[in-house]
Amino acid sequence: MKTLIAATAAILAATLGTAFAHVTLETQEAKVGSAYKAVFRVGHGCEGAPTTTIRVRIPEGVISAKPMPKAGWELKTVKGAYAKAYDYYGTPTTEGVTEVVWSGGSLPDDFYDEFVMRVYLTADLPTTQVLYFPVVQECPEGKAERWIEIPATGKVADDYEMPAPGLKLLPEG
Repeated sequence: MKTLIAATAAILAATLGTAFAHVTLETQEAKVGSAYKAVFRVGHGCEGAPTTTIRVRIPEGVISAKPMPKAGWELKTVKGAYAKAYDYYGTPTTEGVTEVVWSGGSLPDDFYDEFVMRVYLTADLPTTQVLYFPVVQECPEGKAERWIEIPATGKVADDYEMPAPGLKLLPEG
């Protein structure tokens, strides 16, 4: 019995270690044509170094990104043109935030934190796929963790070492 408990504990520890090794989204499903609160969970630094910058690229079809300020961190947004005009509650929208950057803080490797933004998921997004938000996690001395791998057709995030956080898109309604 002790061997079974020890083996189960070892498997659970290995599984949890893998699950928390990535930058992930707290809520991993949302309806298109609606607002979504994206909570990016950061569970570790870079090879023991603290996280000092989090960069999130906003995917096409996601508009009206409004990041939440974080005490001790500088918040910056990068704006640009969208590939096309999107409807935002009856208003055609052709440009907006394409990247959000939290920098200047320090999240020690031994701690966990969350970085939050509100976005609008346009009705133009296909509900037959997962939408990915590439994230770059920067640390001192040029270290970085690049959570930017987007699965190819027929693959899933678990097939990759550095998958981008994914959001399963659900139909409106």
